[in-house]
Amino acid sequence: MIAVDDLITLVRHYNPKTDEALIRAAYDFGREMHEGQTRHSGEPYFTHPVAVAAILTEQRLDDATIVTALLHDTVEDTKASYRTVEERFGREVAELVDGVTKLTNLQLSSSETKQAENFRKLFMAMSRDLRVILVKLADRLHNMRTIKAMRPDKQAQKARETMDIYAPLAGRMGMQWMREELEDLAFRVLNPEARASIIRRFITLQRETGDVVERITGDMRLELDRAGIEADVFGRAKKPYSIWRKMQEKQMGFSRLSDIYGFRIITRSEADCYAVLGVIHQRWRAVPGRFKDYISQPKSNGYRSIHTTVSGRDGKRVEVQIRTQAMHDVAETGVAAHWSYRDGVRSENPFAVDPARWISSMNEQFDAEEDHEDFLEAVKLEMYADKVFCFTPKGDVIKLPRGATPIDFAYAIHTRIGHACVGAKVDGMRVPLWTRVKNGQSVEIITAGGQMPQSAWLDIATTGKARAAIRRALREMDRDRYVKLGRELARWAFEHVGKRATDKALEAAARTLRLRDADEVRARLGSAELTASEVLRAVYPDLVPAGEAEVARERAVIGLGADQGFNRARCCQPLPGERIVGITHRGQGVVIHAIDCETLSRYDSQPERWLDLHWHAGKHPAAYAVTLDLTIGNDAGVLGRICTLIGEQKANISDLTFVDRKPDFYRLLVDVELRDAEHLHSVLSALDAEADVAAVERYRDPSRSGDKREEP
Repeated sequence: MIAVDDLITLVRHYNPKTDEALIRAAYDFGREMHEGQTRHSGEPYFTHPVAVAAILTEQRLDDATIVTALLHDTVEDTKASYRTVEERFGREVAELVDGVTKLTNLQLSSSETKQAENFRKLFMAMSRDLRVILVKLADRLHNMRTIKAMRPDKQAQKARETMDIYAPLAGRMGMQWMREELEDLAFRVLNPEARASIIRRFITLQRETGDVVERITGDMRLELDRAGIEADVFGRAKKPYSIWRKMQEKQMGFSRLSDIYGFRIITRSEADCYAVLGVIHQRWRAVPGRFKDYISQPKSNGYRSIHTTVSGRDGKRVEVQIRTQAMHDVAETGVAAHWSYRDGVRSENPFAVDPARWISSMNEQFDAEEDHEDFLEAVKLEMYADKVFCFTPKGDVIKLPRGATPIDFAYAIHTRIGHACVGAKVDGMRVPLWTRVKNGQSVEIITAGGQMPQSAWLDIATTGKARAAIRRALREMDRDRYVKLGRELARWAFEHVGKRATDKALEAAARTLRLRDADEVRARLGSAELTASEVLRAVYPDLVPAGEAEVARERAVIGLGADQGFNRARCCQPLPGERIVGITHRGQGVVIHAIDCETLSRYDSQPERWLDLHWHAGKHPAAYAVTLDLTIGNDAGVLGRICTLIGEQKANISDLTFVDRKPDFYRLLVDVELRDAEHLHSVLSALDAEADVAAVERYRDPSRSGDKREEP
């Protein structure tokens, strides 16, 4: 364990004016409170808070943050209270410790809905004081460094949580070194064989080619000396997880992966950064499409650097990052650079982003999302996204996540531009709205009066801002229609139990359901966000029967016109509970498809035929046929057992066709009648668990999508 004098020495190294007495008092108090407690490894528990404090000294953080690290587990795990901490160390430290305690109690790896709510709380804690997250990240880093002492199941859970939440969060805050270490530590737990394999290949590569990093670093230093540029050059092999991710993304083996080495050049001035870039590109061939200038267009967390990839020795690709020392300080510590000290005073780094402004911009993007799942989706989109920079026709820069489309570009300019978008030009050429924009492209949005968002845009847009704006617009557009439909559904449901759906009754339902007013109840009823039973139960709980009535087929789909019927597409056979879209056909009414159906691409150029539809949220009869592709053992009685198993899941077999007969196995297509997507999941799970079933999956065939062959 680091002694208190050694810890103070670490702080004094960057902050000679540190309050030594405060740190010593916090050290003694923490050690006293944790007396007798041990970690899973058997070490005294207080070794952990001291290690967390030491990690934070590497980022040159202020005294309050260091003291918080020493005390961060006292309120949760000892007899110490918030009041005690406040009396001894002041309100600032007490509030920081309280913030870390609340974050520790969040179960961020729980179910989706709860996870979304926890993300809200996490961002709320960040908005009060970002140092809470800095302590929590250092806490997680030390726990991951010492994770081997935990049970295997706990190791896996903590590693997955680290990979999914804490590592991306560290990266989003600009703390790239921490992100890489957290990812690699989690990778060691989640896939040790893959990590060991990559390390072995590295060792073999070094044995065959020698120290490539040292040779290329020497070449770069030589070229810079010849050009008279003073700079420091550092090189390294990339982390095993970073290489593994590239192998997965590019679907290629280690031997074919080229850019596994990274080099960093630290210059004395911004002008030298561009001079170094010229020297590197003159000496080595630049790889097209791999140049990014984050100096002229910084990231939102303050990151500035020039990135380029060149072909080095033996055709090996290497990534080069070029920046000044001040830029490098921000690149290492990200948003934390705001609190960094140097020589006893707060470091005035011109590139450090204001944490309040940064977290405010993050929160603004998520505040518009009322739905838990929408919020979680928006958070993950923003946290995990790499950025691309595009230009408006006037030369203004628009920052977007990688994979963004012209729809995202339009909404990034202004919601009004997004709503009115009818087309786009990229570098002067007309392109479809689902085109992925790239770095440096010029994007022009074509608008038209009277245009409004289409439901299909939700599957084109990638940014949280665009998707939230589209959802709001669609809700407003559909609200009047949903209110009218909801009025009829409410009238029918209330009359069914001998009551009237008056404004007063629906106002009472709104109060019980915590909705704004009666029209909000009608709108949600019409859009299938509420069922008639739920509204009735809110007003007359004693009158609603325990068993919910099944939804009639003519009311199964919400969003059709009064005179419109529907057929299910045979190609994808959508089920209640799945996202659907309707395609109008002359003489056939509306054919509904699953939102991920391949056939929908045929109608991309005919947006006027698309309808935004939803399944009714009530209970459906088992009347929707779905084809299952089954491979079963060719033994006596197997087929009978399979049919019995399907029947036990309350599913009826309507057709059965043998596709292939082998000596050992049969492959057959089985049509089963199901209620909804959950019913399908139950049937697939039951079949998958059967020993005689070699394979089972849902069968989808785009060739069965002929317009005149859709089925009811």
